[in-house]
Amino acid sequence: MQKRTFASDNYAGVLPEIMEALQAANNGHASSYGADEYTAQAIEKFKSHFGDDIEVYFAYNGTGANVLGLSAITQSFNSILCSELAHINVDESTAPEKFTGAKLIPVPTTTGKITPEEITKRIIRLEDQHHPQAKVISISQTTEYATVYSIEEIKAISAVAKKFKLLLHMDGSRICNAAVSLNKNFASFTRDAGVDVLSFGGTKNGLMFGEAVVFFNRELAKNMKYIRKQGMQLHSKMRFIGAQFNALLANDLWKKPAQHANRMAKLMEEELKKIPSVKITQSVDANGIFALVKPTIIPELQKEHFFYVWNDQTSEIRLMCSFDTKEEEIRNFITKLRALSNA
Repeated sequence: MQKRTFASDNYAGVLPEIMEALQAANNGHASSYGADEYTAQAIEKFKSHFGDDIEVYFAYNGTGANVLGLSAITQSFNSILCSELAHINVDESTAPEKFTGAKLIPVPTTTGKITPEEITKRIIRLEDQHHPQAKVISISQTTEYATVYSIEEIKAISAVAKKFKLLLHMDGSRICNAAVSLNKNFASFTRDAGVDVLSFGGTKNGLMFGEAVVFFNRELAKNMKYIRKQGMQLHSKMRFIGAQFNALLANDLWKKPAQHANRMAKLMEEELKKIPSVKITQSVDANGIFALVKPTIIPELQKEHFFYVWNDQTSEIRLMCSFDTKEEEIRNFITKLRALSNA
């Protein structure tokens, strides 16, 4: 068995309640391709959070959800503005560009967030047939630096989108962690803040698999059922995605794992601050910590506590906490880090 690590919340297993939901759904036969009661109930759960006039399409994984959502709202002559660190720009190979045909325009950032000013600089040559036409601004919540946009920051980006007749997409692979950080409901920093299309993540918050694409304007989703099929994300036994989301969104189950992961990250931050040679580089808003450590100790430290090096040039590391991270694991990591730092 793989030992527990701080590499990624994707390394964690499945919430017990989600496993129970999967087992319950594994009883007898059910209609395929989403025509089942579990999927229908899950869609109703999404409507209880976001409103009745939405469209929800389930996908298998996060890259698929992002690609499907962006494909539905772009054409091949468009461009998509996003953070230079965005998952769609850095960690999804070239899937968004391959399947949408649109060009990604990276926006510089030092915090993971992008600003209206930097976005506006890159909205150029509109109506120029020789230049890719800006159509979408895409932001991540939480960001790839585990920072969290405030509602006001999202509204300001939405205002830019509206000014230039663009659409706002949100990659919410860690949306539950963001909601806990903001202490707000999902709609407040998505639909109510001007987001048009949302990738709602489940896998990083305790699901075995499954993401959702939520459209706050139904007209944008008019071809989505064909796009999803063509994009190979139409899960035949969709009841097993629906059952998981039905459980996650019932009785605010989603809060428990996100609260724990965020709390463990704050504990890690507190302990790291006690080691003089370590410098935390980003605000710890959710369940990730980024820090500079001595490069010479990283290989030895990774032997017992695996994590990823975010920036090889600066020796910046990323430490991710999940719903099953234990305080003891953090304290063991800190003890080892302190010993190596003082050696």
